Amino acid sequence: MSTLELNYQNVLQRLQQACTQNNRPAQSVRLLAVSKTKPATMVEAVYALGQRSFGENYLQDGMDKITALSHLTDIEWHFIGPLQSNKTRPVAEHFQWVETVDRDKIARRLSEQRPAGLPALNVLVQVNISAEEQKAGVLPAEAHALCTLVSELPNLCLRGLMCIPEATGNEERLRTQLEAMQALYQQLAAEFPAMDTLSMGMSGDLELAIACGSTEIRIGTDIFGARDYPANN
Repeated sequence: MSTLELNYQNVLQRLQQACTQNNRPAQSVRLLAVSKTKPATMVEAVYALGQRSFGENYLQDGMDKITALSHLTDIEWHFIGPLQSNKTRPVAEHFQWVETVDRDKIARRLSEQRPAGLPALNVLVQVNISAEEQKAGVLPAEAHALCTLVSELPNLCLRGLMCIPEATGNEERLRTQLEAMQALYQQLAAEFPAMDTLSMGMSGDLELAIACGSTEIRIGTDIFGARDYPANN
């Protein structure tokens, strides 16, 4: 068994164990394999193991892989990096999901630039649940307004929320933020019926995130290994 396969199976096992401990079916949590800075050959190798959803942070890096792997017709590409307004068109044209929408302008541009022949672009609104000044995302009090806009725009489908909680070694502080995110998600999902995704949890906190209701965990290094070349954004 290759290192890549072993890593992938270990992550799946952690996901399944966390779901079991919380009386949830493993199918209720999607594994998003974060393949930023990794070559298309590694993505294809993980695809061959059964993985279908991949996350990209850097636009050019992601576009290169989308082109190289266009023969994999059921692969699903998620854009999970910061999105500048001058870079929305290729995302709208080539990705199936965008998980970092945090401004009205970005949502409107994605809607306008989504090609008519493609299904609606799946959108997660990014929430700054820790209210850190330097962090992207809307504040929790602003989430409803942006969700309303996304739900009303053509060519977009509001699928849920995403957050990156504070990097802290204090588990109770982290749990408080994840539970606040779960409560916000439940409140909004009651109003927006297409919402079915709460994306939170990475390698260091996936068990806690699943305990707090996450339906998508984003795992990079624990599958692909450390980044081994500079990203080209």
